[in-house]
Amino acid sequence: MTDWLATLPNMPLYGNPMYCSYLAVALLPVVIGLLSGRRFQFYEVGISFIFLTLMFAGPEWRSFYALSAYVLWQSGVVLGYAYYRKQANQAIIFYLAVMGAILPLLVTKLSPFLALGTNGLIGFVGISYLTFKAVALVMDLRDNVLQAVSWWSLIRYLLFLPVMTAGPIDRFRRFDHDISTVPTRETYLNLLQQAVHYLMLGFLYKFIVAHLLGQLLGPLKEMALSQGGWFNLPTLGVMYGYGLYLFFDFAGYSLFAVAISYLMGVQTPMNFKRPFLAKNLKEFWNRWHISLGFWFRDYVFMRLVMTLMRYQVFKNRNVISGVAYLFNMTLMGLWHGLTWWYIAYGALHGVGLIVNDWWLRQKKQLNLRRKQARRAALPSNRWTGILAIVVTFHVTMFSFLLFSGFLNELWFN
Repeated sequence: MTDWLATLPNMPLYGNPMYCSYLAVALLPVVIGLLSGRRFQFYEVGISFIFLTLMFAGPEWRSFYALSAYVLWQSGVVLGYAYYRKQANQAIIFYLAVMGAILPLLVTKLSPFLALGTNGLIGFVGISYLTFKAVALVMDLRDNVLQAVSWWSLIRYLLFLPVMTAGPIDRFRRFDHDISTVPTRETYLNLLQQAVHYLMLGFLYKFIVAHLLGQLLGPLKEMALSQGGWFNLPTLGVMYGYGLYLFFDFAGYSLFAVAISYLMGVQTPMNFKRPFLAKNLKEFWNRWHISLGFWFRDYVFMRLVMTLMRYQVFKNRNVISGVAYLFNMTLMGLWHGLTWWYIAYGALHGVGLIVNDWWLRQKKQLNLRRKQARRAALPSNRWTGILAIVVTFHVTMFSFLLFSGFLNELWFN
């Protein structure tokens, strides 16, 4: 089995334009079936299995076994907790289930420090996003958002091919409804039309714009490293180039994921909504990697706020929200990796969100005092809006420079 996997071609999800063509052709029976009012579930699963196998074939053959073991583990955790939740609701069991769902990801992230290597039988591409799904299922079962989860629906949710490696992170109830039903012909025709548009736009973003930006980054980095220092003009170019590259590459991937989902009759949510038009960091996170931001908001930030309020850790609600912002965003940075630049990236956004909330409160008080003094409110017009967009854009661009790890090369190598 191992030799057979090793000889197969390795085909990363949306790795090149031909991959999207192969997948679209393979899904033609699915499209025809949905247009005819039928869903060929076993064919969908079969095609997904074939492409998943190719994703982890060749040099990545070990990852195929890692994925298989991971799915078995998470099935045990989620289904075991679902069975327990029908009988009782002790907090300690809930926490153990959450830790059980996180454990494989935690071991994978720690593996470089534990000398396990990155090519072992633990990690694989997409483990983070599958873990988000598993943790959300446990928490939804705890909150009675879900009453039961079947093995079949769990497997389809975890191994839904279009969003396998980098999201968007769909919610189980919404996904399970779509994958278990057939959309009306009118609805599906509209989905097909949008899918074609997103495929073309994704091709432009990922394989043209992101590719060109990626070609520019190499020379810019060499120039910046040759000049040295804490910051220089080529580093500014790296900042803009990498930030834009990150957007077009990831947004292109997300467009492919949504388009292929639509072909399969599943309305996976969009992940980007013109993020560089945001007027503040809070709005930015409502536009950038939306599903990830909302996941952390719902399953980390809100739960932490409620816990801090319940136990009255801080009396001031603004302090509570500030602590929750900083913890939430720093944790998001840690999720990307255990390096100082990822932690700094997350902490910067946490501090930025705290400052953003503070300024909104101050602005409200200032306008109230100005009104009482019969003075005009602080300016709020087209030009202040443009200024807010420009400031937010540059804050996020600098945060992406941190995120890239390039400053580590510039400062310490």
